[in-house]
Amino acid sequence: MAGKVGGSGGGTISEPNVIPFIDILLVLLIIFMVTAPIPTVDIRVDLPPPNPVPIQLQGLNPTVVGLRETPGGLAVYVDEEVVTLSTLGETTLSHAIRNNPALNPEDVYAEARIFVRADQSTAYGNVVNVMSQLQEEGFAKVGIFAELASEG
Repeated sequence: MAGKVGGSGGGTISEPNVIPFIDILLVLLIIFMVTAPIPTVDIRVDLPPPNPVPIQLQGLNPTVVGLRETPGGLAVYVDEEVVTLSTLGETTLSHAIRNNPALNPEDVYAEARIFVRADQSTAYGNVVNVMSQLQEEGFAKVGIFAELASEG
């Protein structure tokens, strides 16, 4: 008598059928995509032009506030004059008035340009702290003095 030729012996299949599972996942994905809220908050971002044009200061001389990390801690300079953080506002005001004699003293806070310059080793938090302190003093045009790495 002949034996069985090829095939399985009629045993049970131990592999699970994953097709219904995939179908359920696709349905859930479609449900989440349809019910997900569409972002409604717009954030306005003013990006600089691709090839920035140097700013023409129109007769205004900027006041440069410098930050340097020294072995003794953070050193703050206003036009190369060493100052403390507590006297930063009034010293910057006197330098801004001296640098821009064409401005009326009451217009200095609104019109004088204050540039903050820092070494690469200076912590970002220190730069932001000095900028916010100058803005709290009332200076409206506070910016970062940027230079290319090849210039410095």
